[in-house]
Amino acid sequence: MIKIYHNPRCSKSRQGVALLEASNKEFEVVKYLDDPLTTEALEIIIAKLDIKPIDLVRQNEAIWKTNYKGKSLTDKAIIEAMVKNPKLIERPIVVNDKKAVIGRPAEAINEII
Repeated sequence: MIKIYHNPRCSKSRQGVALLEASNKEFEVVKYLDDPLTTEALEIIIAKLDIKPIDLVRQNEAIWKTNYKGKSLTDKAIIEAMVKNPKLIERPIVVNDKKAVIGRPAEAINEII
């Protein structure tokens, strides 16, 4: 089952949902701000994305700039920051089985559906 980690207030995330709807494939929407990800779930997603945790962080968010920017953080600390502050997670993320992509641009989602 395809999952999209979605923030309804984000235009890129809404574009991702629209692309999935147009694909006529079955998918699940996870509103990760309402139902925050666990450390384990985020680690699994990062592994499927095949990126470093820092590459999933929205580094222009005020929370990041105020609390984390410029600090020497381990991957574990970065993941914990995203778990505590889900707004820091880049969006949308689409997961299909063992693969995942960040839907920026939304067309990147086509790679895994």
